[in-house]
Amino acid sequence: MIKTVSCGGVVIHKGKMLLLYKDYKQKYVGWVLPKGTVESGESHQITALREVKEETGVEARIVKYIDSSQYTFKGREDVIHKTVHWYLMTTDSFYCKPQREEYFIDAGYYKYYEAYHLLKFNDERHILKKAYDLYNCLRDSKHTLDATSRNIKQ
Repeated sequence: MIKTVSCGGVVIHKGKMLLLYKDYKQKYVGWVLPKGTVESGESHQITALREVKEETGVEARIVKYIDSSQYTFKGREDVIHKTVHWYLMTTDSFYCKPQREEYFIDAGYYKYYEAYHLLKFNDERHILKKAYDLYNCLRDSKHTLDATSRNIKQ
């Protein structure tokens, strides 16, 4: 078994959540959250920000760590166990541009219930719910998300 670590973000702007649509040769098709593999020497936070930027074109800021998810799948030569660390993020606009080189053909911001039902994987739906609950908690407790995100050391 091969163990890998990835990091990603749940990006929220004005209450809407960023999703990507991937179509890899008609084999891997569906809406997902942006995420990717940690590179040598990178912190989890830097990886999450880099992957969001590369896959969506979005300049995001980390607000808070959400949680991790784990799953296992069959690779070409071995079984892969992946851990993904997720961060709640904000941005200043609805601009996004899917990374075609990674087979992302669409990207957009959706209301929570739309995003929840669009997502392909149960673990990402679970993370999306945690992120949305955290976002509402921070918003309702009179913390501003922008002030919180500036306190994160990147």
